[in-house]
Parts: sequence; C-alpha cells; structure tokens
Amino acid sequence: MSLKDRLMQDFKEAMKAHDEVAKNTISLARAAIKQYEVDNRAELDEQGIIDILTKQVKMRKDALSDFEKAGRTDLIENYSREIEILMAYLPEQLTEDEIRQIVLDTKAELGIEGGMNNMGRLMGAVMPKVKGVADGGTVKGIVQSVL
Repeated sequence: MSLKDRLMQDFKEAMKAHDEVAKNTISLARAAIKQYEVDNRAELDEQGIIDILTKQVKMRKDALSDFEKAGRTDLIENYSREIEILMAYLPEQLTEDEIRQIVLDTKAELGIEGGMNNMGRLMGAVMPKVKGVADGGTVKGIVQSVL
C-alpha cells in the first residue's frame, strides 16, 4: 500500500474513531501533499511524500520548542501527539551512533582532517546519505563534535 493510500485509510479510521488530533494531523499532511502536487503539476512519488512529511514533523518540532519556552503545556501535548502520528509514516530514524559512524566514514572518504572550515564540505556529503532517516539538526551537532 502506498503512503497516500495509507494516509487516506488512516484518515478514514481516525474519523470513525472520532480521534480529532489524528484526523486533523493526517488531513493537514494530505493537504500539504496535494498542494505540492497542484503547485508543481506532478504526482509525488514515495520519496517526495516522505520529504513533505519530514517537513511537517520539523515544523511541529520547531513550534514545540517555542511552546515549551512559553510554558504552553496544552499545546505541547497536542503537538507531541501530532509528531508521533506523522513519525509513523516515516522510515525508521537512524540512531546517533549510526549517524556518527556515517559521518566518520564520510570524513575518512573525503580525507578531511578536521577544522570547522570543512563543515560545509562534510555536511554536503553526509546529508544525501541520511536524507529522510535523520534530522538535520542532529547531523549538524554530530558533524560539529567530530570536527
């Protein structure tokens, strides 16, 4: 079953179960996918859908940190649940140890000795390898610690 079909099926199930958070979250994700397809006049493949869902998760994580600073516990719970719902559609994320190993291997491949001036080169080589399975902020932190 494709991701689009799975989203539609889960949307219907959330409506039947009267699960407002799941229904709204899936509906917004489906709308973002549809908007991209309309804007670009192209059907998205599985990787394109994963990219959009990843952006949706990132937007919610960014908002979550703002809510934590403001002490809005009601919104924190809601957004945490939305992130959890969206993560179910994404491929399993790499652990920090796995990301660190990829960074170290890439650093050795490129022959980078160290120094923060090589961060752009290393990030540019690592990000395509972990696209969709690792958070960019986590990768950045690991690259900084390795350099």
